Amino acid sequence: MALKTDIQDDMKAAMRAGDKERLGTIRMVLAAIKQREVDTREDVSDADVLQLLEKMVKQRRESISQFEKAGRD
Repeated sequence: MALKTDIQDDMKAAMRAGDKERLGTIRMVLAAIKQREVDTREDVSDADVLQLLEKMVKQRRESISQFEKAGRD
């Protein structure tokens, strides 16, 4: 769970720095991790966290491509 702990530490640093964009992104990632833990009823491993992050990045890239195709910002 070292990766999850690192993300939580990054969240604390973003809170202290007042970086709202970074904080929002990190909270979204932690919420997804927490949801995976609730769904599986076990702690997530570093591999699970990486898989979840890759899935989230892919979703965002697809969304960006769809918005660009529709001519939206």
